[in-house]
Order: sequence, then structure tokens, then C-alpha cells
Amino acid sequence: MKTDFLVIGSGIAGLTYALKVAQDCPDKTIIILTKAQSDETNTKYAQGGVAGVMDMDNDSFEKHIEDTLIAGDGLCNPKIVEIVVTEGVERIREIIEWGAKFDKDNEGEYTLGKEGGHSESRILHHKDVTGREMERTLLAAIKNKPNINLITHCFVVDIITQHHLGFLVTKATPDIACYGVYVINMQTNKIEKIISKITLLAAGGNGQAYRTTTNPAIATGDGVAMIYRAKGRIENMEFIQFHPTALYEPGIAGQAFLITEAVRGDGAILRNNKGEAFMERYDARKDLAPRDIVARAIDNEMKVTGTEHVFLDCRHMDMEKFVHHFPNIYEKCKSLGIDVAKQMIPVAPAAHYSCGGIKTDEWGRSSINNLYACGECASTGLHGANRLASNSLLEAMVFAHRCYLDSTAPSKSPPIGETFQPHKSSTFNQDNSSGNEGGALSDGKAPNVRDLETAIPDWNTSGTTAPKEMILITQSLKELQLLMSDYVGIVRTNVRLARAMKRLDLLHEETEALYQATEISLQLCEVRNLITVGYLITKGAQLRHESRGLHFNTDYPYKSDLLQNIVL
Repeated sequence: MKTDFLVIGSGIAGLTYALKVAQDCPDKTIIILTKAQSDETNTKYAQGGVAGVMDMDNDSFEKHIEDTLIAGDGLCNPKIVEIVVTEGVERIREIIEWGAKFDKDNEGEYTLGKEGGHSESRILHHKDVTGREMERTLLAAIKNKPNINLITHCFVVDIITQHHLGFLVTKATPDIACYGVYVINMQTNKIEKIISKITLLAAGGNGQAYRTTTNPAIATGDGVAMIYRAKGRIENMEFIQFHPTALYEPGIAGQAFLITEAVRGDGAILRNNKGEAFMERYDARKDLAPRDIVARAIDNEMKVTGTEHVFLDCRHMDMEKFVHHFPNIYEKCKSLGIDVAKQMIPVAPAAHYSCGGIKTDEWGRSSINNLYACGECASTGLHGANRLASNSLLEAMVFAHRCYLDSTAPSKSPPIGETFQPHKSSTFNQDNSSGNEGGALSDGKAPNVRDLETAIPDWNTSGTTAPKEMILITQSLKELQLLMSDYVGIVRTNVRLARAMKRLDLLHEETEALYQATEISLQLCEVRNLITVGYLITKGAQLRHESRGLHFNTDYPYKSDLLQNIVL
């Protein structure tokens, strides 16, 4: 297959980009690939809402910027923060025009919620299923675009670069370029290639690297892993955000039900097993402190009291309002025999969001030519060491728009002062002094390929056999999730990180041997990607000799004076 624009992922980032390209370029073809059904994305499970300065009388861009910078603990890129906050309002209005319905009061004004780390009420929401509503809106909109082809149950194995054309590619290679992808067609179980002029990676997060996560099963870090294998730049992977309040269900691993931070924004109180409201001991903002602080506080309370969860107390809240605003949470608790009007909700932290990812510039360009990234798989510079609540959907829309602008107008240069060329930028080629080790691309130019469709080889399956035991894959996944949860979780130590790295090396060795010897499958590729992600998280954590934001190491309990991003 060949296409003008290839989009990997059908969440808010990928769909927004595809819709904009389709509207602006009706003569161009766009393919969207998703490995499950079209709406099975992290976007779908976003409960709380999207942050935006919609009430200029009581709020301001300056306040939202300041809140984001404080939450990011010194590692946000101030320019990117300003871009997202100031451009975000227009993107919110745009999705409203496309049909998204956010909650309003009796006077027809949007009801704005308040979440941890926010100084004002600025969260637009659709009850407690905001992400699902935004996903519904975008899927409905792209159905009216005949030049968009959405392909479900199609798993991307790797992006295609000069490496697949016989050239030696290292991190020092200039002008690495993306020509498309190899995919597993899960309907036929065959590996096919898709050639594309422009590729956007919007492949989502990596919560499945941990034993308990709010992410769905599809969040296996595929985008980050394939870019790392392609010698692209990855940064700040050590900053994994644990949502403080996932519903605790004894003996349940995998995807946990999220209790949105908006519940605390409406007045819910965290209590330990003694009934004490403990957050006042950790932060002056109490239950509305940023997520990194609240998650560590809960983790500490659980360790001190020897329990597996704390409680979220909603008993004092207006129940009519609670049921109206949080109907799914109310019904989920009810199904487990929890009456939120009379009983507290058991909660515990769960892996939730990756603040690091594929390093991009202010136009969403990665370090690989023709390849853009946005959404959770990207590291734009917005979140720094910790994401401010409800900034993720905003970031996805803003950068989807910016990727669209840049990729559809390659002849137009960015404004003066914002010019960016990945193959020339010292940001992405800090180790370029050694040059190209093999000399295949010593002229610094991408290969002159006239017909990529015939030049790029088909996937080679010779010498491989069908896997004889699936337990080799499933057990590796369990081992990975346990070691990441036990050793690279909310609180870390040098000894734990060293143990994790030793076990990751063994898992990597075993899985690569299996990958080379057997026919590849979705399950094998996902485990391989998660092991790569686990390595990147752990390596980043080992290299950060301080405690900052979401990374807390008891051997380095204080912040360093040196602000740095860990680029791998």
C-alpha cells in the first residue's frame, strides 16, 4: 500500500491530525492504523476532562502557565507551555464545533472543574467520560472524509528507514528518514508494508509495563520502542505518572478502574485506614496537590500502616451532584457493593501516564525525517517532570494541529527563531562527532530511492517457525510487570534499579532470541516493546541522580542544581 499521510493511532492526537489533513488536502490520501477497534485508545478512558482558560474573568493564561510550570518541577520548556496554553483554547472551541458536548449549567455556561495543581477552575468535562465523548466526536467527523482510510486490527511492527535498504544506521547517522512501516495484518496474520511520504506516530502510552495501570491492554509503548530501535531520540522516560486514586480491587491486576481527580476537585478527602485525613501532613494544598506528591503520600501511608490501599471519602458530598457528575464511578462502585453515600472508596496508585517519550520540537518533528509524533508517545517539553492534570488532551490537540500545519506546508518555513532541522540540530546529534561508523551514509544524505515500493524488501520470515509455547511470552510479560512495579515504581533506590536492569537484560536476551527464531505475533511484539520501554524507564532513572517530580530516589532525595533532560 502507498499513501500520502500515514497515522499510527486512533486516539485524540491521531484523529485530530488526520481530520485536519483530510479537510485541507482533499486530493491526498490518509491511512489511519489502529491495532484494536477504532475507539480502544487511552483517550477513551480519560475521565476528568480537558484544561483550558475559558473564563477570562476569573482565570488567565498566565495562571495556567504558572500552574503547569510548578507541576513540571523545573523541567518544562516554558516556550512549549506558553504555546499549548495559549493555542489550546482555540483547539477546544474547534472540537466543540465538530460536535463535542461538554457539561453546562442551567444558564448555558460551561461548568468548569478544578483538579490537583490548578489554581482556578478550568476543566471542561462531559460527566466522567470526557475522553470517550471527544473520541466519539472525532470518529464521527472522519467518517465524512472519503480520503481517510481507517484500518483496524493492524499492528505496526517497525518503521522503515535506510536500515531496511541495506545502509548502516546508528544514532550518529545524519538524515535518518522514515519511508513507511511494516505491519501485521491481524485479519490475515501476514506482514505487509505501507509506504508513506509523511508518518505521524500517535501510538499512545506504556502503562502495561506495570502490574496495575489505568491504561487499556493496548498501551504497550509501541511507538517509543520502535523509534528507539530506529535510532531516534527518546527523552525523560523515567517520569512515569502514577494516578493516585485507582479503584482498589483485591487480587485484580492489569487495567484498574480510574477514580478521576475531579472527585477530589469536588471535595472528596483521602483518608488512611485509621480514618485520618493525611494529606495535610504532606502538602499545604492537601488533596489537591499535584499528582506526584499525592501518589507518594498515599504510597507512604500504605507502607506505614501495612495496607494495600487508602480510602477516598465522598460521604459528605452532595450525592445528587455526585451521581450527575460521576455516573460511571457511582455505578462501578455500586456494582462492587460500595455505596459512596455511606462507604469510603478503597483506592491505590496505578501507572497512568508517561511524561517522556519521542523527543520532538515545537512543530512535532522527531529526530527522524518525515516522522512526526504527538500525544502521549511524544515528549514535547510541556510536562517536564510531572504532568498537570487534564493537560494531556489539550497537548494532543495543539500538537496535532501543529504537526498538520508543518507536514502539509513543507515549503513554508516556521517563523524566524523557530527554524528546526533535525538532521542539523545539535539537540539531536550530540554524539555525532564520531560520524557514520559504516560509511554507508557518509555524505550525510538519505538514499536516492526512486521507487520505494520495490526498493524496500518484503518482511523476511525465512528460518522462523511457529512458537511452540505461548507461556514463554506470557510469563515474560508477568515478570516484566512485576519487576517494574516492585523496583521502578513510585519510590526508587539505586539497588532496586540495578536489580531491575539485570533482570531486564535477561528478559531482553530471551525475547530477542525468541523473536529471531519464531514467526512474530502481536503478543510477542508487544512484550518486546514493553521490555524496551522498561529498559528506557530504568536507564533514565539510573542516570538521574536527584529526586524531581515523578522520579523519587531515596539515595538522591534532593533536587540537583543542574536542570537536564535525560536523552537516550
